[in-house]
Amino acid sequence: MTAQAALGAAVRVLTAAGVPDAARDARRLLCFAMGIAPDRLTLHLGDAMTPEQAAGFNAAIRARAARTPVSHITGTRAFYGRDFIVTPDVLDPRPETETLIEAALASPFSRVLDLGTGSGCILLTLLAERRAATGLGVDLSQAALAVAQRNAVALGVAAHFIQSDWFARVTGRFGLIVSNPPYIAGDEMPDLSPEVQKEPRMALTDGADGLTAYRIIAATAPAHLAQGGRLMVETGPTQGAAVADLFRAAGLHDIRILPDLDGRDRVVSAAQS
Repeated sequence: MTAQAALGAAVRVLTAAGVPDAARDARRLLCFAMGIAPDRLTLHLGDAMTPEQAAGFNAAIRARAARTPVSHITGTRAFYGRDFIVTPDVLDPRPETETLIEAALASPFSRVLDLGTGSGCILLTLLAERRAATGLGVDLSQAALAVAQRNAVALGVAAHFIQSDWFARVTGRFGLIVSNPPYIAGDEMPDLSPEVQKEPRMALTDGADGLTAYRIIAATAPAHLAQGGRLMVETGPTQGAAVADLFRAAGLHDIRILPDLDGRDRVVSAAQS
């Protein structure tokens, strides 16, 4: 079977399974199975697939039809121009989180703390963009920390990682503290896509109102911020004002709510006096 024929059949399978953007995902998985760059696929559509390629592609399509995220099938996800290793133990890096990266890079920093680091995509991107800076990533999940460490090695970025329940084992002060904490309310979980529901629950929701992590961060971050240090967190699109109020009550200043590329509230930033 040619790659073109296999692609057509795969699109039909994914469409029947209700997968959004079936054609896009089928093309991504075909490139993965054939070991070719996405921008070269058109040149290879007339090629006959080897039995190994066909078997790998069919397995990938079956997994995607079962709503396994593409990144869990391929093992990687692009984020801010770099490929990150992704497993079911970490959140899939998302484009909207790049809003947090842009905001953090807008001012200089020398030492950064990433709370709930997951795959390490935020911390490692910041350190890759600011090679003179140092950073610490913390996560309660040892499995997530293992993925973050693999990404640090793969990207050639030096970073430290420790297992910690938020600030519990964190010492010292930082010029920048960042976090993409679990912010989905418990009663919103059933409405999430099947793909998102396959990601680690503890990284998605607090099982309550979605603000638990922000309360902890607001109460504790000031003691770990250097003078003039900045705190930046990703939020859900309806949480900006509530998180800003928490930061204001904690004595932080210069509080801003920043939108993502779709114009939705996405990042709340604040500064230490």
